[in-house]
Amino acid sequence: MIPPIVFHPAYEAILPAGHRFPMRKYGRLAEVLMERGLAPRGFTTPEPASPDLLRFAHDASYVEAVLGLAVPRAIERAIGLPVDESVVRRSRASVGGTLLAARLALVQGLAGSAAGGSHHARREQGAGFCVFNDVAVAARALQAEGAIRRALVVDCDVHQGDGTADCLARSPDLFTLSIHCEKNYPTAKIAGDLDVGLPDGLDDAGYLAVLEARLPPLLDALAPDLVFYNAGVDPHRDDRLGRLALTDDGLLARDRYVVGQARARGIPLVAVIGGGYTHDVDALANRHALVFQALAANALY
Repeated sequence: MIPPIVFHPAYEAILPAGHRFPMRKYGRLAEVLMERGLAPRGFTTPEPASPDLLRFAHDASYVEAVLGLAVPRAIERAIGLPVDESVVRRSRASVGGTLLAARLALVQGLAGSAAGGSHHARREQGAGFCVFNDVAVAARALQAEGAIRRALVVDCDVHQGDGTADCLARSPDLFTLSIHCEKNYPTAKIAGDLDVGLPDGLDDAGYLAVLEARLPPLLDALAPDLVFYNAGVDPHRDDRLGRLALTDDGLLARDRYVVGQARARGIPLVAVIGGGYTHDVDALANRHALVFQALAANALY
C-alpha cells in the first residue's frame, strides 16, 4: 500500500510578484505526485496548528505576534517572507500537516507531508523562510501526549538545522542529526546533538558514504519510536543556495537509503520536503517528489 501523503492547498501562500522564494513548488509538487500515481487515493488534509500546539516548540509571545500579524520588522526580515495572512495560514497548515503525517506514520509505518522541514525557525523567532518549526512542534506534541518517547530527526537539508536544535535543546529524547554544507547558511549555527558539516562540492558518492557511516549506528543506539526525515533537495548541484553537487539520482539514492534503514528496523518514518531553490519549478517539484517515490518503494517490502 502506497504510504499516505498529507497536503493542504494553503501550503502554497501568495507572495509579492518576483519574490525569490519558489512558493509555486508546493502546488506543483501535488500535481506531480498525482501524475506519478504516488497519491492514488488523493491527499489527506490536515487541520491548521492551534496556538496551543505551536507553543510546544515556540515562545508564547512569538506565537502571539505571528498570529496577530505583529511580528517586528527585524524578525520579518530574518524570515525573508512577509508575515501576512497568507503566509501565516501556510505556516499553520504546514505544522498541522507534519503532525498529521507523523500520526499516520506511527500507524502505517511510513507517511509524508508535501511541505514542512522549516528547520530555521527557533523557539523565539523565525528565520530563513521558516516561520514555525513543524518538526519540532510535532515531536514535542507527540512526546507530551505519550505517543512517542524518543524520536530522531534526520535532517539532510543542505543548511544546518539550527532552529530544530534550538527548539529541542531541552528535550534529550528528541535527538537531532544534521548533515549539511558547513560553509553555508546559517553562519552562526546552533549546535544540535550530532552535526556533520560537509565540504563544498561533495558529490553523490561522498555524500552517501557519510550517510552510511553515520545513520545506522545512530538508529541502533537510539532505537527511536519515530524518525522525522527532512529530505531537502538543496544539496543538488543546480540549487541556487546549495554548494553541494548531488544529482537527481544521488538524491533518490539518499532518500531510499534513509527510508530503507528505518524500514529495515521497523521504525516508523515521516518525511517532509525541506528546502529547494531554483527558478525551474518543474525540475524542483520533481526533485521533491523523489522522497515520496522512496516511501512508495520501501512500502512494497
